[in-house]
Amino acid sequence: MTDDRGYLLDNRRTEAGTRFEAISELCDPWTFRHLDELGAGPGMRCWEVGAGGPSVPAWLGARAGEQGRVLATDIDVSWARPAAGGPVEVRRHDLVEDAPPAETFDLVHARLVLVHLADRERALRTLVDALRPGGALLIEDADPALQPLACPDERGPEERLANKVRNGFRALLAGRGADLAYGRTLPRLLREAGLADVRADAFFPVTSPACGVLEAATIRQLRDQLIAAGHATAEEIDRLLDAVDAGRLDITIAPLISAWGRKP
Repeated sequence: MTDDRGYLLDNRRTEAGTRFEAISELCDPWTFRHLDELGAGPGMRCWEVGAGGPSVPAWLGARAGEQGRVLATDIDVSWARPAAGGPVEVRRHDLVEDAPPAETFDLVHARLVLVHLADRERALRTLVDALRPGGALLIEDADPALQPLACPDERGPEERLANKVRNGFRALLAGRGADLAYGRTLPRLLREAGLADVRADAFFPVTSPACGVLEAATIRQLRDQLIAAGHATAEEIDRLLDAVDAGRLDITIAPLISAWGRKP
């Protein structure tokens, strides 16, 4: 059953800032390498979709320079706003509900966006239509079903508890309409959308301090929902947060699938 109350990980919560910082630390080097290889550079016109925090639009702005343009959009731009200035415009925009920008782009990028949308097909078509001929689209989305565990090395009760709570998080995501196997479909979807030279790879950190920071912030943000849905007790969540904060667990994140192609 799909709950229509919107995005599970509400950006207005204070934990969102911690989550964005952790995602930036983990994923930005991977994302920047792909954007660099796709030609991010002086004079480029770029659309950063669902920007979240400021790191990616700021990086794109530095690459595009004063002769370029970066449009960074999100349904809530409070965390992305510090990137505004120079070639970077930050604008509130709902990818599904609002009209697309009245311009086309050399490069369009969305990270951890489409997986959460109920109308992913329409959103993807909007991104493809926003490309100029020869323009590149880079979509990066998680595939929690591909590797569902928080602790693949489940060697004791703390790891088992972490995996139990991660399973609860996945259930909450699915209840909001997220496709937990979306990442793996991206190469096919980009080809079906008419893009050429489609390729993909995946990023999967086995453990990192930033993985623990991201996990703890997510659990804290969803604490009430996890308890209300019966996925964990308050005591279990406190125990798990203690283990994560103390660095006793090798926490992973779901694989991030990056897929890209060009408009003929």
